[in-house]
Amino acid sequence: MTVTVLLAVIGLTLLVVGGELLIRGSSRVALGFRLSPLVVGLTVVAFGTSSPELAVSVGGVLRGQGGAELALGNVIGSNVFNVLFILGLSAMIRPLAVSQQLIRFDVPLMIGVSLVVWLFALDGHIQRLEGLALCAGIATYTWYVIRQSRRETQAIRDEYAQHYESDASSTAGWVMNVFYVLTGLGLLVLGSSWLIDGAVTIATALGVSELVVGLTLAAAATSMPEVATSLIATLRGERDIAVGNVVGSNIFNLLAVLGVTALVAPGGIAVPHAAIVFDIPLMVIVALACLPVFFSDRGISRAEGALFFTYYVAYTVYVVLDATRHDALPAFSAAFWWFVVPLTLVTLIVSFKRSHVPTTG
Repeated sequence: MTVTVLLAVIGLTLLVVGGELLIRGSSRVALGFRLSPLVVGLTVVAFGTSSPELAVSVGGVLRGQGGAELALGNVIGSNVFNVLFILGLSAMIRPLAVSQQLIRFDVPLMIGVSLVVWLFALDGHIQRLEGLALCAGIATYTWYVIRQSRRETQAIRDEYAQHYESDASSTAGWVMNVFYVLTGLGLLVLGSSWLIDGAVTIATALGVSELVVGLTLAAAATSMPEVATSLIATLRGERDIAVGNVVGSNIFNLLAVLGVTALVAPGGIAVPHAAIVFDIPLMVIVALACLPVFFSDRGISRAEGALFFTYYVAYTVYVVLDATRHDALPAFSAAFWWFVVPLTLVTLIVSFKRSHVPTTG
């Protein structure tokens, strides 16, 4: 067991390092090709930070037993973690700004795709044909972002160019960046293999399902690149890179990670009843919660960040209590759904209305 845990920790480390190398190399190569910095930020960087989720999910289904549940839990848990934990913690450090494009297009798309995934899962399976539709969705999204990037302002170009500066103009720069990409991919494959082995073994030892491990441990582990990227962007005072990275990563998780996993898995992905009635609906609710928060003064305040962070802690407690069948689960669940959630909705509605009251004088 000690060796298994050690390998899982090493696997996590390799995932983080591999994801960082992949992001660094691919973003600089993309800028070297004179691709728009906005395209790099919303696609290459956001997708790169989700590469651990893709590696763990595809690797899980290829390894067989328990892999599909781990993959599904990883995607759902990562999306909840990205919004509640990463945005919450980032906003607590420094209030975040949200661009108009995110509010008008990317966040509604994240909500819509979350609903589509829930619809696909209602029959207990995400079929291969549905996985193909999700993959087509990520291709269409990427095309749209490239098309829209032609309209971006010079200020946005300067912001992304400063954050992901390219050194790919020289031959040495090309070689080094390609080396980063290849090394990052190799570390992701190796790290995901070790993390999957450790996660499944730990789940078996604790008597919990692979879905629970995917929702908690694997989700937090594979989201470390998003944590690093968003927190660094927040500390540097970048305008909305922290938010764009999370939203872009969530869209990639739903369309690309689930889509590719459903295509690779024999018979698609089996969806447990617990995920259909609780975890996926919660993911949809978390996505919906972004709209009133983001619309409120077009940003995320420290108070709203603290609210997000607190919800993630509550969600994790619920998952653990449910997995262990703890006696405190009914009371905790009742307090959460009948008191905390309504109070939060009222607070968000009031905050949203105040932010749209015209000022006088």
